[in-house]
Amino acid sequence: MLKYTQAYTMFKEMIADGRLRRGDRMPSIRRAAELYRISRTTVQNAYFQLAAEGYIYAKPQSGYFVAGGPKASAAPMPRPRVQTPPRLDLTGNSADLSSFDFSLWQRYIKSALRQRQRLLTYSEPQGEYDLRCALADYVRERRNVVTAPEHIVVGAGVQMLLEILCVLLKGRRTVSFPDGSFVQGSTVFAAHGYTVRTRYKDADIIYVSPSHMNRQGDVMPIQRRLELCAHSADTGAVVIEDDFENDFLYSSTPTPSLYALGSGNVVYMGAFSALLLPGIRISFMVLSPALAAAYHQMKDTFAQTASKTEQIALCAYLRDGNMKSRTKKIRRLYTGKAKTLCALLAKALPDHPVRVGENGLQVQIETPMLPDSAPFEQAGLALYIVKEKSGKNIVVVSPSAVPADRLEEAAHAVVAALYKAEEAAKAK
Repeated sequence: MLKYTQAYTMFKEMIADGRLRRGDRMPSIRRAAELYRISRTTVQNAYFQLAAEGYIYAKPQSGYFVAGGPKASAAPMPRPRVQTPPRLDLTGNSADLSSFDFSLWQRYIKSALRQRQRLLTYSEPQGEYDLRCALADYVRERRNVVTAPEHIVVGAGVQMLLEILCVLLKGRRTVSFPDGSFVQGSTVFAAHGYTVRTRYKDADIIYVSPSHMNRQGDVMPIQRRLELCAHSADTGAVVIEDDFENDFLYSSTPTPSLYALGSGNVVYMGAFSALLLPGIRISFMVLSPALAAAYHQMKDTFAQTASKTEQIALCAYLRDGNMKSRTKKIRRLYTGKAKTLCALLAKALPDHPVRVGENGLQVQIETPMLPDSAPFEQAGLALYIVKEKSGKNIVVVSPSAVPADRLEEAAHAVVAALYKAEEAAKAK
């Protein structure tokens, strides 16, 4: 077990059994390291995880405090049920096994492991310098994001990077998440004491994902992007641009990044979990010059959370040009499967509007009433059911993880479950 995991478990148990109660101040990172004879990096990582899960929250210049826990007399928590994996994952959160060249990635990992002297030390808090250089080239060529390695910060997932941003943006108090589906992001800000809103005009931090605005895969039009950048310039609001799934925009006209359009108030976030594998947890953010200066003043207080071995491997993978061919391959595969599934569903559901989402990955089935989710769960289908602001009820399915030879099976299963779900909704 990793040391930071042991520290995280220890603090979580202290909160759960009442030794640390709501409002108590956590030991400072330095004090905890001395008290439990572990490194400050270990304590930092444990606190990051606790904050991400809502056990503690940070107060600027005051430290971490306990957000809550069960009362001392609380009954023991019931043992959680073991969840059976779905027969067909149609959420878009998994990858197609056949889509990834494991042997190629394994060669890069083996090459990284041969750099033994380099692996004897911890990774740079900001991320490996050669990887940040490769990332600077990557975002400039792909998204016209012109930056320097000194402005890039690497981390194990967007959540960990948001933890850092919460500290850098400590003078601001409100953040907007227009689509409430990114709970992991809004939870981080809430744990740090920020007020979370849905209207961007009510916030001084605006979190958006222009290429995947919601579960349905809607894409932000250029006019809306320009309006958002103008609002940021006029009000000083910081925009956090999560470029999730932009690489998959196959049929639509390429759209410029907010970072390239903005006036210096945009933080660009990127990740490789969708392009490579969800298990490769390397994300990065491009800070504005002002935020980069603030980061460098305190970067030694942050720990690097991404695997150093994977950072070295990814750097070589990028520099050898593999990401360009990988993007083309997976874009053709995933958008092709979405079109095929859409055609199968449209044929089987002539009385339901069926279409491919704007980003080309999700298939939307419009239904006259909000269907019951139980029939889908009973059929072993994992998918999303959305009620839009317009009043439309949408079943959203993404075939990215479904092998091509099982698309017909997936279509039949969705159709059968949908009719059962609609009947159940009528009976209510």
